[in-house]
Amino acid sequence: MIGYGVDMGDGWIFAALLAVPVAGMIGLTQVRNSFRLLYTLCALVSLQALVIAWAGWRLVAGPAGGLHAGWFMIDALSWHHLMVMAVVFTVSTWYAVSYFKAELAANTITERAMRRFGSLWCGALGAMTLVLTSDNLGLLWIGVETTTLMTAFLICLHRTPASLEAMWKYLLMCSVGVAFAFMGNLLIVAAARGTGLGGGAVLLSSMLRQCAGNLNQPVVKLAYLFLIVGYGTKVGLAPLHSWLPDAHSQAPAPVSALFSGFLLNTALYAILRVTGVVEAAVGNTGWALGVLRLFGLVSILVAAAFILSQSDVKRLLAYHSVEHMGIIAVGVGLGGGAIWAALYHVFNHSLCKTLAFCSAGRLGQLYGTHDMGRLKGVMARDPVWGTGLVGSLLALIGMAPFALFVSEFQIVKAGVQTGQWISVGIFLAGTCMVFAGALQHVLEMAWGEATEHHEVVRRSRLEIVLVTVCLVGLVVAGTWMPAEVRDFLMAAGRIVEGR
Repeated sequence: MIGYGVDMGDGWIFAALLAVPVAGMIGLTQVRNSFRLLYTLCALVSLQALVIAWAGWRLVAGPAGGLHAGWFMIDALSWHHLMVMAVVFTVSTWYAVSYFKAELAANTITERAMRRFGSLWCGALGAMTLVLTSDNLGLLWIGVETTTLMTAFLICLHRTPASLEAMWKYLLMCSVGVAFAFMGNLLIVAAARGTGLGGGAVLLSSMLRQCAGNLNQPVVKLAYLFLIVGYGTKVGLAPLHSWLPDAHSQAPAPVSALFSGFLLNTALYAILRVTGVVEAAVGNTGWALGVLRLFGLVSILVAAAFILSQSDVKRLLAYHSVEHMGIIAVGVGLGGGAIWAALYHVFNHSLCKTLAFCSAGRLGQLYGTHDMGRLKGVMARDPVWGTGLVGSLLALIGMAPFALFVSEFQIVKAGVQTGQWISVGIFLAGTCMVFAGALQHVLEMAWGEATEHHEVVRRSRLEIVLVTVCLVGLVVAGTWMPAEVRDFLMAAGRIVEGR
């Protein structure tokens, strides 16, 4: 456990993590050439990934408590999410090169819109980085609110009535949710009155965990309810998820990949960060985990019901996001060994969903629609992105040997070992419904008879590499896990559990 203080030895890491996206957000407004803008974005995101990798090396080589500088901190939990963010942003940004090349060639996007995309994309990267590196819960709250503002206008990059409606619904619901989270933070401060903490230290999660036994239990429980409703709206946990299908389906494919691949995880991280504090405050009784598990089970069942009736592939993927956020919440809520499996699922789902939305976006450009009734024979017409869509959907529904099957199996195994049979039963019922319903969609899109004859599409080397790397990554992650990775995830899980 780290104490409050300022160790500026690694302070430059936090400065670099925030400076890179801020510089990109400002600088890209001046770039007039769209292709130069896209490749500059790729360079900036790659640089950010290198800084994150360096932070991870310092975390392993440095003190066990993590990296700390004032109100900023990186520990096992935050670095795991930083790493997932780096993967999602890197894949999505390189994918945006091919996606927007097609948009520019078809004159369906303007140079001005491209500059707006580049600036907001970097802004979103900076806001998410702020969330993941903040030890101060108030600063974390500011970061979550900033992610809403930065990503809202990416939804309506193509200005249509449907995209504008989706943007306003997203802004309205998530802003109300963040207001609930603000009340939760105020209650955390109230609960910490008897701890002797003052000034900026009263909202430091590291300090709150150290003196959790002195927190007012009834008040801290009420604070957690406000926080889980507030941040849970941004996560898309049912029944707070109604903005999510519209936003995911109307946004351009790279933005949809970012939303589902990591934006939801950012808000979930905020819940996980405060869960450890609440669990420590209530004596590790599992109360906070139980609340989170309940939201997760409801999300799985609601998603399963909607997945069965979808006709639009992007809305189908959106409801898969609701399902898998529920799976992660259930895994964390089961406690013990299920938590590391849930954190493993965070990575698996993010990589898989990024590939899925990228594939759906390119196929949508090719077919001129996202209607699954017309997306037939995708494997034959577009072997690259057709394989990406079919492979990612099979992974999402839990097919072996993909990584999501392994993490879901580990969650169920942990639940059985601890005797939580009702939760495991509901979990299996919901995921089996999803498997049966989504598999039918997959088979029809993959090998269904196309209504028209078209020539096979040839894709660029970049697109082939992106699909191959993602699919191979999902298979490798499902068949091999180094002991060091599992130990790291278990260390992150102990933070969530408040131990």
